[in-house]
Amino acid sequence: MNQKRRKAFTLVELIIVIIILGILAALAIPQFVTSTTEAQEATLKANLQVMRNAINLYYHQHRSTYPGAVKTDGTGTATVDADNPDAFVKQLTSFTNDMGKISATLDRTNYPCGPYIMTAIPASPVSRTGTSVNVVKVTNDAGAMTADGTTGWMYSKQTGQIIANETNAKYSAL
Repeated sequence: MNQKRRKAFTLVELIIVIIILGILAALAIPQFVTSTTEAQEATLKANLQVMRNAINLYYHQHRSTYPGAVKTDGTGTATVDADNPDAFVKQLTSFTNDMGKISATLDRTNYPCGPYIMTAIPASPVSRTGTSVNVVKVTNDAGAMTADGTTGWMYSKQTGQIIANETNAKYSAL
């Protein structure tokens, strides 16, 4: 009697394949996690470089004054701490005159400088969930800043230094 034999995998063969796939996954997943961390660090370095270049260019075009140090109407020193982050962002993303007064429209006669960052402050790629990743905490510190993790970035309007506001020393030291 001729029986047609069905061609299929046996249960043992399927279990062996699943075990092999599990071993491969266990080896590969840590590599992806490391790649993600390295990508975040590379993005952080790139974002910091862009912002540091923008801050330095602003400084040289605005009578040796850093963004956020003067009011956005160009009338004087920004002394209210709540006004400093807004001034910092607006002065880097708007057209300005050499006194730091901002304009939303291009006017090369009255507002010949900027914008230094075209759209907005980039988000910090390493900040924790719940942290405002594209918010800048502006300080009046002239010395070394200590990150507190409350915002994405920390910036000194006295020195122009900007760091990732991340309590992990690896990131705040970049």
